[in-house]
Amino acid sequence: MANVNLLPWREVQRQEKKKEFLIILGVVASVALLLAVAWGHWVQMQIGWQNERNSLLTTEIAVLDEKVKEIKELQLRRQQVLERMEVIKDLQGNRPGVVKVFDDFVRSVPDGIFFVEFNRTAEKIALVGFAESNNRISTLMRQLDASERFKEPNLTKVEADNTLGEQGSRFELQVLVEKVETEEDGDEEEA
Repeated sequence: MANVNLLPWREVQRQEKKKEFLIILGVVASVALLLAVAWGHWVQMQIGWQNERNSLLTTEIAVLDEKVKEIKELQLRRQQVLERMEVIKDLQGNRPGVVKVFDDFVRSVPDGIFFVEFNRTAEKIALVGFAESNNRISTLMRQLDASERFKEPNLTKVEADNTLGEQGSRFELQVLVEKVETEEDGDEEEA
């Protein structure tokens, strides 16, 4: 048998395959690196695009929040103006009524009675005054009860007081004020 040394040929072939393997490994690594860079760039573009959308939405939401706040302030102002108009309307409507209450009150007070306090809360009037006699207080209560504007006079306190004479008294009285519909009130309801 002939002796042929194949070791140098195998060594050359092994070197070529190793070189080929390293080239393929370098190409694959380069392609992988290139793909990774491209994918990273694409992801960064997507993140940037989404951040732009988010910032646009945030800006628009802030603008809308300002508009909502402005609308709420306008609604509050509108409500306040309506409430003021209602108060003014009530005051305008009650103006003749107050005059009529005082007019009826003056007509119901007999001679010999003097008042030092007159407080009105809603439909109740609290009076503090002096009378020349208890008969004057009784007359006052009867006349207030007979009036169509005053009802249920209630004497809460009577004390002897010599301010208006020997039979004089200091008294406290409460009376309810009823709303009496006038011709003007009827005309307003029809209109």
